[in-house]
Amino acid sequence: MKPMPGSVAQPIRIQLIDDQVIVREGLRLLLESQSGLHVVGDAASCKEAVALAQSEQPDVILLDLDLGDSHGLNCLSELLTVAPKAKVLILTGVYDLDVHHAAISSGAMGIVRKLEAGDVLVKAIRKVSAGEVWLDGVLMARVLSDLWNTRTPSADTPAAAPALSEKERQVAEMWRPKNQPQDDYEAVKIARLTEREREVVTLIGEGLRNQQIADRLCISVITVRHHLSSVFSKLEVGDRFELAIYSYRHGLAKPPM
Repeated sequence: MKPMPGSVAQPIRIQLIDDQVIVREGLRLLLESQSGLHVVGDAASCKEAVALAQSEQPDVILLDLDLGDSHGLNCLSELLTVAPKAKVLILTGVYDLDVHHAAISSGAMGIVRKLEAGDVLVKAIRKVSAGEVWLDGVLMARVLSDLWNTRTPSADTPAAAPALSEKERQVAEMWRPKNQPQDDYEAVKIARLTEREREVVTLIGEGLRNQQIADRLCISVITVRHHLSSVFSKLEVGDRFELAIYSYRHGLAKPPM
């Protein structure tokens, strides 16, 4: 959203965590050369990082997983405890699905590999600062697939569900996976999605980002966000990951192979 005339947009405040001085200095030069980005400090260890995060309350924490004497995952929860509003973006030179899964499950909003160009990192920072998840297509598919295969159904699902109308039942049957039973409560939620909302859900399941969805459906990004907000409410999911998992479970999208 553009700032109002006469107002000044607040910069995204970034904390850097990497045990290599030259990497931290390079990242600082890169990020502070970009409009709207400001590095509030850097740290080389988990202890320094937690103290800095607590004092500065950054918007985005750029965390290297290899801190020499410790692993970045070991301080991820501490960082989010002392700076609960911060978005953590993992910076790593290693492709390790188990570690990436653990990072996302522990609260990280995205992962950027060190082999990416600088402009990819800058874009990722802006996206996670705005509350979006950042994963490349292959990694998103694999992490989502892993989460989908290991996630158990919620214990909070109500035992009794509202009755389906005939029209809702017909729509529910249309979207029900073949040979897979679906309880009335989930059928009600799915049946009440609009056609456009179902299209958005399917594209989320394919790993598309908001701009890509907007381009595919010839609508604005703002409209995509409105649809997602409605979908989250109707399906009772909290974020894009939960939505993708839900879409695979209930046949709204094909799971990644």
